[in-house]
Amino acid sequence: MYDLLIKGGMVLDGTGAPWTIADVAVNGDKIVAIGNLHGQGAIRTIDATGLCVTPGFIDIHSHSDVAVLVNPRAESKIRQGVTTEVVGQCGSSPAPITPRSLEMGRQAAAEYGLEITWTDMAGYARAVTDKGTSVNVVPIVGHSMIRGAVMGMERRGPTAEELGTMMQLVDAAMRDGARGMSSGLIYPPSSYADVDEIAALAGVVARYDGIYMTHMRNESEGLLESIDEALAVGRRAGVRVQISHHKAVGRPNWGLPAKSLPMLEAARRDGIDVTADQYPYIASSTGLSSVIPAWAHEGGTGKMIERINDPATAERLRAEIIDSQTKRGGQWSDLFVASVSVEADKQWEGKTIQEIADARGVDPIDAVFDLLRSGQYVGQVRFGMCEEDVKTIMRHPLVMVGSDGSCLAPYGVLGKGKPHPRNYGTFVRVLGKYVRQEGNLELPEAVRKMTSLPASRMRLLDRGLLRPGLVADIAVFDPATVGERATFVDPHQYAEGVHYVIVGGQPTIWGGEHTGATNGKVLVSRGPA
Repeated sequence: MYDLLIKGGMVLDGTGAPWTIADVAVNGDKIVAIGNLHGQGAIRTIDATGLCVTPGFIDIHSHSDVAVLVNPRAESKIRQGVTTEVVGQCGSSPAPITPRSLEMGRQAAAEYGLEITWTDMAGYARAVTDKGTSVNVVPIVGHSMIRGAVMGMERRGPTAEELGTMMQLVDAAMRDGARGMSSGLIYPPSSYADVDEIAALAGVVARYDGIYMTHMRNESEGLLESIDEALAVGRRAGVRVQISHHKAVGRPNWGLPAKSLPMLEAARRDGIDVTADQYPYIASSTGLSSVIPAWAHEGGTGKMIERINDPATAERLRAEIIDSQTKRGGQWSDLFVASVSVEADKQWEGKTIQEIADARGVDPIDAVFDLLRSGQYVGQVRFGMCEEDVKTIMRHPLVMVGSDGSCLAPYGVLGKGKPHPRNYGTFVRVLGKYVRQEGNLELPEAVRKMTSLPASRMRLLDRGLLRPGLVADIAVFDPATVGERATFVDPHQYAEGVHYVIVGGQPTIWGGEHTGATNGKVLVSRGPA
């Protein structure tokens, strides 16, 4: 008698091989048999006739660090078939927390009314475990938090002593189970680091067979140079490299993936273990403060506001912002406000910067300054990529799927604003739009990019495939209806077509509804290589 029997589905094992009709049996948290299991009994049975049965999807680029503590049900992701989230991206992670970096950590948590009760990766893992989670969580440590813990928001190179302390913090995080380090080289204080600093820290990561994941320094006119920098870190540190959310931003830079992707291929021929991930949209999303040049963030948010308010400095900022916009070929009508935390500014959510400027009778840059003067976090969505580049990157065998989003929900504190629909739709958008409707990918290859490929990158050797003996993280969806419902206008809408999701053998989505199960685990690494 099996605990769970999934009968007669189109089984895609995650390798990229074509589907086969088979039954999948689960006992406890493991897959125990795959094949013709006709006549076998089970406590629970799923009739998967006409449905795809795949490994649970692994979101290799997630920002759910805090969200899983706010709402452990992980609604927007688990309902897409995502069973594992890799968190700590773009240089930002929940730990380490020291007196110098406490404010950085508090800002991330305060947005959700969450209190920080930990200081290190082990403490964060305990907090997630104690709270429970519907998805597995894979932690990596962020360079901004490492640098901020030692140097705060100072815009300079580290002393030898400071670099040594940062290396010790990376080592501690890796010993606590982090599976790598991320950088956010457009975000202060990570942006204040040079390649020597990053390579030194990545060398510590390499000792643990960890991975270096990078939001590169430039994803527009400096895209190719930024890839060179990432590859230099891989070469010098002997570390595996992941290019985060690979794209080419700004009309003048469209077509650059035709050059950037061969760079990754050439690097691999030279022995650098590099891959990339991508979200399937032509719009990006980050904080509006990223519009402000990195030097103006030195000293923190308060200092940035002082510079905005100083007429002479504001003029310098204005000139640099205009130059940056010009290089990206962007218009202020391409950028809209996704979320704000100040009640008086809620009226601007969903409005473009140009619309806000027109309504207030000011210049668009003054509209940006006005939104940031309060010190609030302002989320933005910017349209800047083209469909052909998205499709080109998606087809490349070295590229996997990553949302660059969080576990949200249409209710509670996670249901505010108009966030990027990628939070609700990344994986099902690939399956619906780019596989079924447009044929940009074959279904088995799309599943590989969501399962075994990210599993291998993160050294998750017990999942990412459907094999007897592996953990039973499983998604069951209808290939004829799977797709996204979230839009930029109305983003808080769950995916459709995903009927069952199993996490560690436990039914978490059953008949399209959340069971309330929180069977996910924090998947820490096992120590030095």
